[in-house]
Amino acid sequence: MVLVDALGMAGAGLAMGVPLALWGRHFAASLITGLPVTGAVPMMAVALLAAYLPPRRAAHVDPMVALRYE
Repeated sequence: MVLVDALGMAGAGLAMGVPLALWGRHFAASLITGLPVTGAVPMMAVALLAAYLPPRRAAHVDPMVALRYE
């Protein structure tokens, strides 16, 4: 459930960010030469990793230990 929500947010961010980045790249290319092309796949991989690790770590905590901590 967490991964689906995170990937939905990452996908929405990419849908809005990639066109803006391409537009910005054309603008910046007139100012700076040799700009690298930004890929959507590495951004999605980082978003997936960021959404996967915290719930995985939380799943390994004993519920009684977590309740007693508070």
